[in-house]
Amino acid sequence: MDTFAFIIHPINPKKDVSRKYPLLGKIFNEPQINYLSAFFPPVYLSEIDGIKSAATGKEIKGWLIACPLTPKRMMESPEKLAYRKIIQTGRMAEKLGANILGLGAFTSVVGDGGKTVARNLDIPVTNGDAYTIAVAVQAIEKAAQIMEIPISAASGAVVGASGTIGRVCAELLSKKVAELFLIGKNLSKLDELREHLESNGSIAQLHTSTSMDTLRKSQLILTVTSAIHAVIQPEHLASGSVVCDIARPRDVSAHVAATREDVLVIDGGMVEVPGQADFHFDFGFPPGKAYACMAETITLALEGRFEDYTLGKNINIAQVEEIDLLARKHGFMLSGFRSFEKEVPLEHIQKVQHRAHSAIVHG
Repeated sequence: MDTFAFIIHPINPKKDVSRKYPLLGKIFNEPQINYLSAFFPPVYLSEIDGIKSAATGKEIKGWLIACPLTPKRMMESPEKLAYRKIIQTGRMAEKLGANILGLGAFTSVVGDGGKTVARNLDIPVTNGDAYTIAVAVQAIEKAAQIMEIPISAASGAVVGASGTIGRVCAELLSKKVAELFLIGKNLSKLDELREHLESNGSIAQLHTSTSMDTLRKSQLILTVTSAIHAVIQPEHLASGSVVCDIARPRDVSAHVAATREDVLVIDGGMVEVPGQADFHFDFGFPPGKAYACMAETITLALEGRFEDYTLGKNINIAQVEEIDLLARKHGFMLSGFRSFEKEVPLEHIQKVQHRAHSAIVHG
């Protein structure tokens, strides 16, 4: 049986540590967990079974394993510490017998996007970014449809547009929306991206900005920064807008969910896994669902493509389209919406529409 392994790590330190070690999560506060995470070894979490290709009937199994570092520790420590911990976790995958390894959350972001990790392991590695992009764009298109926002006439925005994932998301959205705001920290990089998009088939009117206030002009927002803390606050958003948050940790502040009932916030990248997938570990998703980055690793295992796939900082559209086709072939599909780890039912979306309409009518 072909196999895979996938690395996760504690995004919300207390909550995520408590999933595996309830007592430690209760005893230690977040700063203590951040500090101590550098001294913890890799952690075996669970065996994954029940995955079966819809196209071929092939069954595979895998393992969830954890790199102990928190995002704060990972981003504030020397890169060599993060590399060492991720590579140690990858070696656990090798010992378990995995044929391919997927990098989740910040383990795919830190340093060179998985290249150094891949060079130091004997099994192929993917960071999952290609399918993450495909699913994020599908999610925001589906949300726009449900919210009755005609995408071809809509204004859109990509936050973190000059980053690895943001660039490709911007390229895809620039061929779908009427107006697109490219938002990030470095204006010169954003201007370079704008020029690239204009020369590569963009139908959208393009703008660049370093200010989150620009988001008030956007109906459809896709956000994917590598910030440790939330960057999108309630005052940044227009009534009736849709925000697809791909980032982990989240880019959208919890205050948005608490105070802006006229805005739809969805998590990017939740997909249905084919078969009767059981992860045997609660990482915050319903049974049988996975992050898109996980699904990329599983898709490659089902396809028997045991090779380094998405690595580094340069992802191309062809790669995104290929992994999307392979995932569809094996039975993966966008699976509803979640927001801040809760399901988003149709009734909630209808309430958002109603409140947005009332807010616009009453000024």
